[in-house]
Amino acid sequence: MLAPPEIVRDFLNTLDLEADTDELASPAELAVWLREHRLIGPPDRATDDDLVTALALREGLRAALRGEAADLPVLPLRVAMSGRNGTPRPGTLRSRTAQPSAARSGTPPPDAARGGTPELVAVEGGVRGGLAVIAAAVTGRSWDRLKVCAEITCQWAFIDASKNRSRSWCSMRVCGNRTKTRAYRARKQGSRRLQGSNTDTV
Repeated sequence: MLAPPEIVRDFLNTLDLEADTDELASPAELAVWLREHRLIGPPDRATDDDLVTALALREGLRAALRGEAADLPVLPLRVAMSGRNGTPRPGTLRSRTAQPSAARSGTPPPDAARGGTPELVAVEGGVRGGLAVIAAAVTGRSWDRLKVCAEITCQWAFIDASKNRSRSWCSMRVCGNRTKTRAYRARKQGSRRLQGSNTDTV
């Protein structure tokens, strides 16, 4: 299985805005994707409701990465405390959904003071459990490295490995240049309008 940030990245990138393609166009395709990423077993099948939940999760996570309010679907998750050796143990808090901002800024539960680390874990299997694993992956430091391309026509998810986490685009050569060229043209057009306005008043 991929590392948590890579799972979220790949899940978001099942939708390619530029190519106008969607790997999750049907319940069967959703099941195939989850199976290929070892999130469900061979006998598990996805329903229409599962597909609706998956698409809502995908767009909710994308919105959260853009810094917007995110409505994430309810998924079977609970908060567990990992022991000092990293083994999950039952925690005192329970959750039915994952909220990235709350995971980063919430008050640590009492068990944290005893050396445990709070983490979200799925509490059931099947397709909903696989989606819950994706939702749980947004907690922790790895979430801060995940970004979506600032180019509005792209929004491709990527992991920012730069030292100061300053990347804005999935590709500076492609999307970065597009954004900068568009901004330059907008400034130039605005300058021409201003010059025309000044000429009219003379």
